[in-house]
Amino acid sequence: MFVIIAGGGRTGTQLAATLLAQNHQIHVIEHRRELLARLHHELPTESIYEGNATDPAVLEQAGIREAHALAAVTTSDADNLALCFLARAHYNVSRTVARVNNPRTAWLFDQKFHVDVSVNQASIMSGLIEEEISLGDMMTLLKLRRGQYSLVEEKIPRGAKAIGLAIKDLNLPEQCVIAAIIRNGAVIVPRGVTVFEADDEVLAIAGPDAVDDLAALFARPATNGIANQ
Repeated sequence: MFVIIAGGGRTGTQLAATLLAQNHQIHVIEHRRELLARLHHELPTESIYEGNATDPAVLEQAGIREAHALAAVTTSDADNLALCFLARAHYNVSRTVARVNNPRTAWLFDQKFHVDVSVNQASIMSGLIEEEISLGDMMTLLKLRRGQYSLVEEKIPRGAKAIGLAIKDLNLPEQCVIAAIIRNGAVIVPRGVTVFEADDEVLAIAGPDAVDDLAALFARPATNGIANQ
């Protein structure tokens, strides 16, 4: 895959290094002298293009007409939006990814400006914190389909609602599939008649609306003040 990265700061440099390690073709565009000096120490010279990424002449020199994707990771949200719009509308680049610097402008990063994926660090961090709080002991192992689904794992504690119930009787929420159960070190392929036991390690794939319901089924039993005394 051929990717053009607009912006040679730490984010752009790390992205370029990662993609190069995966054998992708990368061209990084940067105009700041102090960053160009560092780039030449960290990336192959043939991957670096000097100039302003919003200049069509610089984009064409970097090969925008042949690029499969553009990653706009400059420090200017206006430039990142303009780059995504230009890449799709004028050069027909298949995929665009844009960095959001100011969370207040995140609402602009959508299909109006031909942004396929926006990376908003503040939103990602708040989402992770909220997820950790809401899921309790459940662990998210992997995000699938751009975050639409999660591969989650939980060890069922004693007293959980799911214990003693077969999968077919559990009334699992929609968009939720039990993928595997690990019991006493052995992997069990889940079937409708499989009954959950305490200390089972459950792997499941769930959509965003189903994760909380699944966590409630596998959660530790609530304790009141009397039980804790």
